[in-house]
Amino acid sequence: MATSMQTYDVEISDVEYLKHGETPLLASVFRPQGTGPFPIMIELHGGAWVRGNRHNGDDANEALAKNGVIVVALDFRVPPEAPYPASLADIHYGVRWAKSQAAGWNGIPDRVGAMGTSSGAHQAMLLGIRPNDSRYAALSQPAGTAAADGTLGCVILVSPVIDPLGRYQYAKGLRDDITPPEGMAERVVAMHDLYWVTEEAMAEAAPARILAGGERTALPPSLFLARSYEAGHPRPDSDEFIRQYQKAGGQMDVTFFDGEGEGLLRDLSSDVAKQTLEQMTDFINQHIG
Repeated sequence: MATSMQTYDVEISDVEYLKHGETPLLASVFRPQGTGPFPIMIELHGGAWVRGNRHNGDDANEALAKNGVIVVALDFRVPPEAPYPASLADIHYGVRWAKSQAAGWNGIPDRVGAMGTSSGAHQAMLLGIRPNDSRYAALSQPAGTAAADGTLGCVILVSPVIDPLGRYQYAKGLRDDITPPEGMAERVVAMHDLYWVTEEAMAEAAPARILAGGERTALPPSLFLARSYEAGHPRPDSDEFIRQYQKAGGQMDVTFFDGEGEGLLRDLSSDVAKQTLEQMTDFINQHIG
């Protein structure tokens, strides 16, 4: 088992993992150079479900790979090309594809995890609790590969926007429990509308609401990392999600770093980033290493 005590050289490659028509979707694969077997984490970028790409987290993904974790950063369909749930279908396929590639990467094939930042963290969690949802599993198995499923061995959430409807109402200034900063609506409401289309979809895909409604879900061991105040991510929504997950019997390890700001991993030289990467590495090795 790889441990966080050893540092590895890293090979980075871009690979086509899926194609829609003539449009390829790429994955950046960060591979520690060693015999392994290494745990594998799928990484999902943020950007309010609309912006960003697989390179958003390059520095942090390489840092994790140096710690002995194979990181697979995915591009996936976003609006205006495709609204929800298209991205979840791509990600679900990506999980199965990574499992099929694991042996060739010196990876562990049967316990792949997922992680993300902001809206990427939300999608990692949504897939984590609904690995068998027919909408998310809609794309057929990768050609020439043995059957694999979309089950996740663990989930790591970094500064998640965990309740799409709650954040939408927050941005619009419609909540009594928390007030948005100036300009929030202009920054995010249009992106919610592009991806989700309806408020019903936002509610249907909110993990805390899913759990509170009694839906039978998977409950992969999860790690929740955020600052104590993040303007883009309403704290009451995070607290409610953590409460519902733990109430349902799921393991949810939680760290709120003091202070405010965005991007725990934006400056890898900072103490917060170093602590974040250490916690992520330890958690990954504990659950899928």
